[in-house]
Amino acid sequence: MDSGGWGGAEMPQQQVEVILMRQLASYLTMPIFIVGTDENLLFYNEAAGLLLGRRYDEVGEVPLQELATIFHTVAEDGSPLSTGDLPIAIALRERRPAHLRFKYQALDGVLRTIDVTAFPLEGQGGRHLGAVAIFWEINGP
Repeated sequence: MDSGGWGGAEMPQQQVEVILMRQLASYLTMPIFIVGTDENLLFYNEAAGLLLGRRYDEVGEVPLQELATIFHTVAEDGSPLSTGDLPIAIALRERRPAHLRFKYQALDGVLRTIDVTAFPLEGQGGRHLGAVAIFWEINGP
């Protein structure tokens, strides 16, 4: 099994709720990220792949810590964003919803502005399973 990075990875054993969330995301046309409690990107759907510039099966699991660097995330005013500033990190680490508009450079080189809303993924019995982010591309000012 690949430990992460950009070569594609087999999906490790996951909780049923994470598997179902992944399946749901694969059916939706809105871009969706799923991050596990180990702070690895577990999946993103085809719609997210279009905005990121590469399909998930070409990327595989990526540590959350690398996302802000890989995508060169910046605030609307151009100031750098750290991983901890990203809504998915807030939802995962603080177990609360978060929302932010920011810019990033996709893997295909395109600079995009997106709105991201993230929320913690909680299972039955209060099990913390990770976090989910849904995002929308903003066109225009």
